Amino acid sequence: MKEEIIIAGFGGQGVLSMGKILAYSALMQGQEVSWLPSYGPEMRGGTANVTVILSDERISSPVLTKFDTAIVLNQPSLDKFEDKVKPGGTLIYDGNGITRHPERKDIHIYRVDATEKAAKLKMLKTFNMIVLGGYLKVKPIVELENVIAGLKKSLPSRHHHLIPKNEQALKIGVDLIEAQNE
Repeated sequence: MKEEIIIAGFGGQGVLSMGKILAYSALMQGQEVSWLPSYGPEMRGGTANVTVILSDERISSPVLTKFDTAIVLNQPSLDKFEDKVKPGGTLIYDGNGITRHPERKDIHIYRVDATEKAAKLKMLKTFNMIVLGGYLKVKPIVELENVIAGLKKSLPSRHHHLIPKNEQALKIGVDLIEAQNE
């Protein structure tokens, strides 16, 4: 098994954290992992993306030009990465602020309205976990218990009291994601 993923959006949306938690989760399952972040000079509001590779075998290079899955959280990221999903691959997007929806017919497209749901539930800081939950429904490559272990590993101990809310957000994402072209 090998899964090559790009997660992209604005800084402050938890893009890098989502990638890190996914990487730690795979480590907990004994998989090989690569986590390669990329972000602009702005902490919040600038663009950010992270490439995550999960594999049962050694990973030769963390640099990719095509992806099995793209998780995009804003219009600039959708514009940039829609064409970089391999045919037969998966594109997951949050509908908030999207003015041009994905158009490809040779990939699986899913929408998860995580921003709207997180705002409605007053759980804005768990937005990225709602998206991750949706992804894991579509591609269950790591087990929930390992995601929780990944959260514990990546969150500072002073934030461990937030783990139950993050677990709740993961489950919300599982229920929220919808296929757009199936």
